[in-house]
Amino acid sequence: MVLRRSAPITVNAPPSDAQPSDALPSATAVRDLFDRIAPVYDTINAQLSGGLHRVWKRMAITWSQAQPGQTCLDLCCGSGDLALLLAERVGPTGQVYGLDFAVAQLAIAQQRAANHWPPLDIQWLEGDALDLPFAAATFDAATMGYGLRNLTDIPQGLRELHRVLKPGATAAILDFHQPQQPWMQGFQQWYLDQVVVPTATRHGLTAEYAYIAPSLERFPNGVKQVEIAHQVGFEQAIHYPVAGGLMGVLVVTR
Repeated sequence: MVLRRSAPITVNAPPSDAQPSDALPSATAVRDLFDRIAPVYDTINAQLSGGLHRVWKRMAITWSQAQPGQTCLDLCCGSGDLALLLAERVGPTGQVYGLDFAVAQLAIAQQRAANHWPPLDIQWLEGDALDLPFAAATFDAATMGYGLRNLTDIPQGLRELHRVLKPGATAAILDFHQPQQPWMQGFQQWYLDQVVVPTATRHGLTAEYAYIAPSLERFPNGVKQVEIAHQVGFEQAIHYPVAGGLMGVLVVTR
């Protein structure tokens, strides 16, 4: 593995004054938000999805086509769910890199991996998904869970992902989406208002989770994601709606 850059994992106290807004947030604001929610991130995800997020993540692992012995990347790895699943898939002869720019999330991921038995070969790196610290054509497969929507430059993020994948390698990108059917759009709005906000409020994170609705409004739909993927160089791209279009997985092959 050839790294162009790396940074140590250190946990710093994030600023407490950054607030989400309808405007596109800066990368720093997004990073600070995920640092603040890190202590309860996994708990809230489980509560909001009824545990189904684990099913969707396993679907993404399958679509990534990761195989035993391969070198794989989990971008925007957060607390490490997908990276841990990738490491289980590639086995003791494989290698997984988990990258995120939120150091509090990385610290939790690192601890989870340390408590896993049998041991998993995962390297955790602080880094920018828009400027990846890896040489070109490094990875056999990649995943990204709930990260693409939060990038300040989605085409650049996909361009960097394309660069670090080997020719023929596949990546699976899971995220929230706005469904196309009007009744599902209504359900999503009800769910955000009546489930997400009260759950976040119980954890003292109302403002932090208020960013979800505007981020969904800005996020390109599946058709547009496929178009962007082709524009940045992916040979194949297909978008699979999941959970009635509330979620989706973009599968791209270099």
